[in-house]
Amino acid sequence: METKKNKGNARKIDFYVLLFFLLAFAGWLWEVGLCLVTKQSLVNRGVYYGPYLPIYGVGGLLLWFLLQKFYQKPLVTFLLSAALCSVLEYGASVLLEWKWGMRWWDYSGYFLNLNGRICLLGAVCFGLGGMLLNCYLLPYYMRVYHRIRPGWRLILCGILLAVFVLDITYCAVNPHTGQDIAW
Repeated sequence: METKKNKGNARKIDFYVLLFFLLAFAGWLWEVGLCLVTKQSLVNRGVYYGPYLPIYGVGGLLLWFLLQKFYQKPLVTFLLSAALCSVLEYGASVLLEWKWGMRWWDYSGYFLNLNGRICLLGAVCFGLGGMLLNCYLLPYYMRVYHRIRPGWRLILCGILLAVFVLDITYCAVNPHTGQDIAW
């Protein structure tokens, strides 16, 4: 994925900010779509009011940092993604329950679950998602990223970060705990 030309050069912060929001939005679409299919209702899932789930952004960035060297090894990427994302999901579940006193998801009825916080099906989905992301989608993202002028990337980052900080600030006092946001 890295060429000799950019090897050793640090990526600009806007690369990571835009990737974070792209992945957080993709995760939100996944969760909303899943809820739409399984519960036949349109629900804004997550802790915040905006159309993003930061756990997907954090998880995607974590996979990028730790697994980019395996982008030509889909099976290794799958296995490591499943493991890393399961650890992240378990930790996020504990943190959210500790902070807000509620669970945003519960896999108690699923095969091979651990305290209802993670399960085998979730790990497989995260493994497939991580493999798809690192082996196929991130090379495409990098091409698109480089086509956007640096000034526009910075403006977009500023807008996204400002909205996100406002959402975080508001939710620190008024968390999004609406109908059906938790499984």
